[in-house]
Amino acid sequence: MRNRAPWFHVKAYGYGAGLPCRWQGWIALVIYALVLMAIIFVDGPHADSHPIGYVTAIILPTALLISVAWWKSDAPWRWRWGKIDKPGRD
Repeated sequence: MRNRAPWFHVKAYGYGAGLPCRWQGWIALVIYALVLMAIIFVDGPHADSHPIGYVTAIILPTALLISVAWWKSDAPWRWRWGKIDKPGRD
């Protein structure tokens, strides 16, 4: 069952969620951007010597944002060709 107040709407074309539709989704996106900027600023100079750690440091917050967007979206994720079904009909 999906939440009553989604943070993200599913995309009309393609797979996944689009931009946030509520302030909680925007806060999650801003936190993600700040974490990535911190990783790039702190870990960026050492990326050549530790590439696996650098990639891991970027993949983890990205996976967390994707899971939050999946959990807080208004419909199940699936490939769409322009038609968004009403919630509960997927």
